[in-house]
Amino acid sequence: MTPEDTSELITAAGGDSAFARLLGIEGEPGFAQRVNNWKRRGMPPSVELDHYEKIQSLKRQVSNQSAA
Repeated sequence: MTPEDTSELITAAGGDSAFARLLGIEGEPGFAQRVNNWKRRGMPPSVELDHYEKIQSLKRQVSNQSAA
């Protein structure tokens, strides 16, 4: 996923911590820096696959908001 797409999803989720909570990685060592890095580097494919349903749901919300 591109850095732009990832950043848009993180923002739509409510920020770095909210996105980490959504994925269930909050509390893992370095989670805040990890999520923040994704905004510049893009989300790794492994993370996208591990949390596919949650990410797809958030993508649909973002696209619905853009269409409105």
